[in-house]
Formats: sequence, structure tokens, C-alpha cells
Amino acid sequence: GKETLVLELGCLKEELDEGLGYFEMLLKEPNLTKDVIEKVKTTTLGSLANKESDFDYIASNELNAILFEGSVLANPSSGTTQSVKSIELKDVEAFIKANLVSSKLIVAFGGDAEVDEIKPKVAKILKSIPLGENGEVKRYEVTREPKEKTIQKETQQAYVYFGSPYNVTIGSDDYYKAKVATFILGAGGFGSRLTEEVRVKKGLAYSAYARMDVTKSSSYLSGHLQTKLESLEEAKKTVKEVMAEFVKSGVKKEELEQTKKFLLGSEPLRVETMSQRLNRTFMEYYNGHKLGYAQEELERIKNLKLEELNEFIKAHKEILEMSFAIVTK
Repeated sequence: GKETLVLELGCLKEELDEGLGYFEMLLKEPNLTKDVIEKVKTTTLGSLANKESDFDYIASNELNAILFEGSVLANPSSGTTQSVKSIELKDVEAFIKANLVSSKLIVAFGGDAEVDEIKPKVAKILKSIPLGENGEVKRYEVTREPKEKTIQKETQQAYVYFGSPYNVTIGSDDYYKAKVATFILGAGGFGSRLTEEVRVKKGLAYSAYARMDVTKSSSYLSGHLQTKLESLEEAKKTVKEVMAEFVKSGVKKEELEQTKKFLLGSEPLRVETMSQRLNRTFMEYYNGHKLGYAQEELERIKNLKLEELNEFIKAHKEILEMSFAIVTK
């Protein structure tokens, strides 16, 4: 994850002790050798070379560079050719030593086992991990000054990425309202405001999306679309108009009701597997919520009134402070 390093073990119950044994071996003696580092670097450099013609990747990275200028979040998460080449064995060892520490650790487990059975076994393994320091996640603010960057490539389409600040935090009482509002604006795909205006009414793109990224380290709204080269300016103008109208007038009752039906109806699919349920549990704890918070949030969405949602939307004019990153010919 952007903020987390996750190690995961899944096995049959009868293989649990053996699985935990190998897990402990991994922690005690990770396969850190110069040859392994070089092999991973070669694979990563090959992946980066392939992404040189991935214009979505290029536009997305450029948007992050604009939104988080001067901070670590401005850098591509996969690194650059130069940064990957510079990594040495000692860098990886230092990173693991600083970050894989028990003072930062959260352990989640599920399955056919009891806490009293699992706890001592996990405690034994944790002795393989140094205590370290429990450093807080640093927060980075999005630029308030709208900017635009255009990158020219040999392309048949224009790739338009946009983003803006979003004054919502993971601990906010209004977080669930932001989730509903963003779904209606662009996260819901077909039927969302952006797709309806950009694709259905104007035929400017196959799809247009918006999503919110609200974590401990940052909060922002972003979106993207592809359009014909000659439609670039009209597509940008349409996105701005949709956002402005959204903040000015809010949403309609039928939009809210449809969103409620989808979010409530699709809930079983989000907790279908053990991995999904454990990930949810982990994130609830990590974000400082009590366990079962997701169900409470669904209940709040179910009871959300149109006036409350529209009042929230109209109060967040900061999402109109949009920056654009564009790849075009």
C-alpha cells in the first residue's frame, strides 16, 4: 500500500504450524543478496521501460507531481529509471530494518482458529522482528493553486487527468457523505454525472471517472478521461462545467436513491472472501475506527437525507480548484 507494508500468510488449518514456521524463517533470513537485488532491479527497469508508452501512466504521474509538488508523493510509486538503478543492497536492508518493526505492527487473522491458540504462536514469531520506532504517517497537502502541464507524445488520443484538494479526512463525520457524493459525480461509472455529460450527451469519450483518495497522508479528488485530439479543449471545458454545476446545485433525489441501492446492495460482494474481510478489519483498525465501522457507515448512508448531502456538496468548493495533466500529440 501507499502507507503500509503487508506480509500475508494463507494456509489450511492443518498446515498452520508449518506455515508459521516458514513465515518465521522468512523474517529471520529474508533473501537479501546482491544477486537478488540486481534481478529485481532488472525486472523493475523492464516494467518502467514498457510504461514509457503508457500514456495513462505518464499523465497520472504528472498529475501527482503537480498536486504534491516538492513532497515524496510527487514521485512515481514505481520509481524512475535513475532511482531504481541507484538502489543498492544496503538501501533495501536499511529500509526493512526501519519499517518492518514490531512497534508499528498490526496483526489480523481469521479462519477456523481461536485467539488463544493463535496469539502465542504469533508472539513467538514477532521476536524475530526488532522493536523499532512507531513513527507517525506524515500528512501532505494538495496544492491550492490550479496548474496545468501538457506533455507531447506521438499519440492518437488525448489523455486528460485532473485533480483538486478535498477537505475530508478518514476521521471526519462527513466521510460517508463524501463517498456518496463522489460516487454520483464520477466513481459510479455509467450513470454518473461525468460519464453522462462527457460520453452520453456530448460523445467526447468512452468513459470519464472521478474518485476520492482519502488516507492518513493526503486527501484529494481526481479523475480522468481519453478523448480525440481535436476534442481536448471541449472535454476539459465540460469537466469544469460538470464540477461547477455539481457544487452549485448538488444532486437529485433519484441519484441519491440509486446510489444507496448500489452501495447497500453490493456490500456482500465486498466481504465475500476471508482476504476481503481481513483487509477491511485491518483498515478499520489502522484508520482509528472501531471494528464494525463499515457496517455503521452503511447504515448512515441508508439514512442519508438529500438536504444533508447537498449541504455537504455545496460546502466543498475546493474541488473546483482543479489542476490538469494532459498527454497529447
